[in-house]
Amino acid sequence: MINRRDLMKYSLLGAATAPLAGLSTPGFAAGTKLAIAEALRLGMYNSLYVAADKGLFAKHGLDADLSTAGGIALPVPILLSGRGQIGVTSPGMSVNAVREGGKIKNLAKIVGGVSMWGIAKPDSKIRTIEDLRGKTIATLKFPSSTIQVPTYAIKTIGKFDPKEAGVTFLELPPGAQAAAVKDGRADIATAFEWDVSIAAEQFGLVPVLSFADALGSLCFTTAMATEETISSNPAAVQGFCNAIAEAQKLMHENNSVFTEVAEKYFPKVTPSVVASATKNFFGSRTAIPRNPTISADEWDRAMQLEQGGGAVQSALPYAQMVDNRFAEQATKQFGLAS
Repeated sequence: MINRRDLMKYSLLGAATAPLAGLSTPGFAAGTKLAIAEALRLGMYNSLYVAADKGLFAKHGLDADLSTAGGIALPVPILLSGRGQIGVTSPGMSVNAVREGGKIKNLAKIVGGVSMWGIAKPDSKIRTIEDLRGKTIATLKFPSSTIQVPTYAIKTIGKFDPKEAGVTFLELPPGAQAAAVKDGRADIATAFEWDVSIAAEQFGLVPVLSFADALGSLCFTTAMATEETISSNPAAVQGFCNAIAEAQKLMHENNSVFTEVAEKYFPKVTPSVVASATKNFFGSRTAIPRNPTISADEWDRAMQLEQGGGAVQSALPYAQMVDNRFAEQATKQFGLAS
């Protein structure tokens, strides 16, 4: 499972001023090297894997090297040290980095919502945040996002205090949440994929509450780069965004693309779990973005979540932290409308 306690810590300021004119694919130098550092290897990052597997990075002029940094906080130091050009992680990381003097911009939306589900027995009556009153929620141990996200949703959407409403968080080690629901110690568990579909297969639980849909569209995970990278190689940045836009379009037009590529990138996950997860990801309105653009509202909601979970002390504004030009052009030329 994914522990979001690490899920937010670094970022940048400034806005690159390189014009977008002339940045369409035909202008790219073939095989421009681009090192992409993802925080972790996660199913919800599948936009990256589709772009790589379907040759979209190469199509848009890039010789892309996709590597896993090994932690949510690690892509930004890789960017700041010059060892990579694109980092993929929580936008909160960029905010913390900027506050420490780093210069990074968020360029593209990779995950469009909080891809977490509440899972329960099939006969559960839980369907909304309000239904969590008086319930026991099986989670990972604090400060996991499996606690932070429902707490934030309860306070902002339900508009009630979890403790006063009798909500209990049953904090457990990884892998124990589904069993706690199955044996009746908890009413519902909060989990990410692939754990949601594993719980369905092994314990007969079903997703009853999508936090992505409850909280709405936000930039849960972004691709980011330093201002220096953006200004010195805007064509490569545009090529990256083009590939992501096209990958997201492919997945939304044909969900089996997600399944096919995920099976390759996660060989230890059973095909039945990947198939189930595909339905959950695309059953959500926001989890897999339709396109990589980042709106001001999506940024503001992400910052509210980051602050609510304690990942950032205070937010930085959209105009300072986001350079949306490349994603907008990519969406217009190769992607889907919002």
